[in-house]
Amino acid sequence: MSGLRIEELPDRLVVTLDRPEKRNAIDADLIGELHAVCAELEARPRLLLLTGGIQGIFAGGADIGQLRDRGRLDALAAINQAAFARIRALPMPSVAAVDGPALGGGAELSYACDLRVCTARAVFGQPEVRLGILAGAGATHRLPALIGEARAKELLFTGRRVDAEEALRIGLVNRVVAEPTQLLPAAHGLIDEMAKASALALRLTKLAVDAPPAAHPQLDLISQAVLFEDEEKRRRMTEFLDRRRSR
Repeated sequence: MSGLRIEELPDRLVVTLDRPEKRNAIDADLIGELHAVCAELEARPRLLLLTGGIQGIFAGGADIGQLRDRGRLDALAAINQAAFARIRALPMPSVAAVDGPALGGGAELSYACDLRVCTARAVFGQPEVRLGILAGAGATHRLPALIGEARAKELLFTGRRVDAEEALRIGLVNRVVAEPTQLLPAAHGLIDEMAKASALALRLTKLAVDAPPAAHPQLDLISQAVLFEDEEKRRRMTEFLDRRRSR
């Protein structure tokens, strides 16, 4: 892949945006590569770490040169939206590790992940209205869910940028690290904590959290019924009881 670097680990896939000469701008080729990553994780579910590395840029948004020439049929084709929705719907959780600007489509790509970790120099923003379009790859519904309707509308209507300190305060990110060198260890640490869980329990929990309200409580009951019959549940609970008895 020309726009992504991929590292396969037993329990996770580490995907790094790798278009430094274009500030990791998201073009059609990169979208195709993200679809290929999703296909791999759908076929063999694992945790995902998505990052732009620690070079001071996550993704500077969509490729404006391509975006300028797109027409209404391109918009209706949901080029970026479909890829980001596919990331959001992956079977196992995903973490975005953000260093530097995540703007426009780059910010929306980070919102598509389940969790976000960033450096102190990270910046998030939706400048689309200033370019004569709207944030059409997920921000209009994911951002309100993350930070509340009023705050989301302010950012979407004004294009104002949010620094790391504010992003943590309003719930846009889960953790902030002081130095870029701490970013990937912090993201891997978060994934390590998730990897301790039962893979099936983690997968069904993500499915339940992401489901529409109308699916509850039936989805919760069905998921729990499946887990109650899982041998992994019995093994883990037996080990827990054995440890408690040995104290």
